Amino acid sequence: MLARSAGHRVSGCDANVYPPMSTQLEEQGIVLTEGYDASQIDLKPDLFVVGNAISRGNPLLEEILVRDLPYTSGPQWLAEHVLRGKWVLGVAGTHGKTTTTALLAWILEDAGLNPSFLVGGVPQDFGLSARLTDSPFFVIEADEYDTAFCDKRSKFLHYRPRTVILNNLEFDHADIFADLAAIETQFHHLIRTLPNNGLIIANAGEEALKRVLARGCWTPVTWFNGAEGWQAVADDESKGEFDVGYAGENMGRTCLSLPGAHNRANALAALAAARHVGVTTEAALSAMARFQGVKRRLEVRGTASGVTVYDDFAHHPTAIAVTIAGLRGRVGKQRIIAVLEPRSNTMKLGSMKAQLPASLADADAVFCFARQLGWDAAAALAPLGEKAQVFEDLDALVSVVAAIAYPGDHVLVMSNGGFGGIHGKLLAKLAG
Repeated sequence: MLARSAGHRVSGCDANVYPPMSTQLEEQGIVLTEGYDASQIDLKPDLFVVGNAISRGNPLLEEILVRDLPYTSGPQWLAEHVLRGKWVLGVAGTHGKTTTTALLAWILEDAGLNPSFLVGGVPQDFGLSARLTDSPFFVIEADEYDTAFCDKRSKFLHYRPRTVILNNLEFDHADIFADLAAIETQFHHLIRTLPNNGLIIANAGEEALKRVLARGCWTPVTWFNGAEGWQAVADDESKGEFDVGYAGENMGRTCLSLPGAHNRANALAALAAARHVGVTTEAALSAMARFQGVKRRLEVRGTASGVTVYDDFAHHPTAIAVTIAGLRGRVGKQRIIAVLEPRSNTMKLGSMKAQLPASLADADAVFCFARQLGWDAAAALAPLGEKAQVFEDLDALVSVVAAIAYPGDHVLVMSNGGFGGIHGKLLAKLAG
């Protein structure tokens, strides 16, 4: 979308595309081709941008290499053709990147700064994942995943932000990182690229981030979510309202449509970053109260027979736990039925299976879709006892969830994939 906004003709190929990204691209007039047939060489593009999900052996990539055709990675293309000369505001961390990036972009938009942005989801306030404007400000989700088959550095090393948010740091992406220390090294490399007139906004509750900064830091640091720096205090979780303080001083009160302490932390980080580019605290708090959130982040997909069905991208145990906790704070004692698809590469490897029971403990019932997993989901979830059930047949799972749900229940579907259109199937079955 950014390339098209810059005047280029763009097409792309992928396997198993699904909404909201597939529909968004189609709406923008970007042609999608299913699969990676080598005959796509016949399009004769000036440049192939190779995504980081593409590995050696992919037929189209192999043909590009055989013919010595021009190619690059997405992050490198962005750095060279879009981000150069911009004031980049990068949002990094294991969790909360998409929500925080969307919120920061919205605060700048509401303040009249007309930012460019690239978000790893679809912000409800914009309806688009990316846009290019003539503003000097570019807000970008700064991911630590590797760049491409030919460049194993983290993607965010290409972006060279002046303002950077470090939301949190845990072990993830077990398919490319051996341990947490390996990820910390990538974050250290990011810190080494920051100018001394920039700003690091870091989560004070994260020891891993403190270790990263202790390895070397040449940029001012502002803390949030700790005893010093920016703080959020909520006196009634169900209302979504909270006070914002800085260095012991009350800076104002706001509310957030997204529940949970983790989203209040996201909001503090976005507020601090917006202040760095000149947005007042008052203006940021006002914008925050009107933020609509992001698709697939505790997004209500519908209500049928009094049962509310949510869609959420959570797939790491920590994200699962805080998502359930946030919803629990909003709905009180009403039942939460958690429906999980362990689909990420890390989950498929079983690296996080031991943490799953604790992350799901606050749900009233748990259903796990475990088709094509390399580990025994039933054994992993055994500590949850009878409230956990495992299915390999999606339709059977849908039928059982619909059968046990009653008015006032909340069905929380969590997956980083399309999950076979389960949300629509559940709503149809509940309505019937």
